[in-house]
Amino acid sequence: MWNDRNGRYFLVAVACAAGFVWASGQSMPDVVASHFAAGGAANGYMPRAVYVLFMLFFVIALPALMVFITWRSLERPGARINLPHREYWLAPERRGQTVTRIRAGVLQFSAMLLVFLCYAHWLVVRANRSQPVRLDESWFLGGLLVFLAAALFWALGFVRQFRRGS
Repeated sequence: MWNDRNGRYFLVAVACAAGFVWASGQSMPDVVASHFAAGGAANGYMPRAVYVLFMLFFVIALPALMVFITWRSLERPGARINLPHREYWLAPERRGQTVTRIRAGVLQFSAMLLVFLCYAHWLVVRANRSQPVRLDESWFLGGLLVFLAAALFWALGFVRQFRRGS
């Protein structure tokens, strides 16, 4: 599964993201503001070690599970794959190329999710450095909008590459 060069790059990216969460989490106070209400005011707290483990779980597990489940299910010969012009793209002579394209697309989207999760963590680290603790909502909403726009752009490009004969 990870013989693919892009798969190895993705594993390196996940490891770097985990290192970033671990290292930046060590600079946080013993009790971390981890949940924020509208307006950015902190309204939920947890011990730093619990927060760091929680974020490590999400930064590693969400993107990796997306990739692993998708890649694993594509290995099955009878996998149900819903694509535009599926008869064309899943014909035996093109199936390998199609699976490669899907895997690359899932890696791209998972990498975008990984970056967004690290960005959200960075905002929490920044919020915990301020007094009073406050999450900058404009930065969070801006990052969320960038992520959603990138996800939309990715989805359109992903579907577009499966036009008939492209």
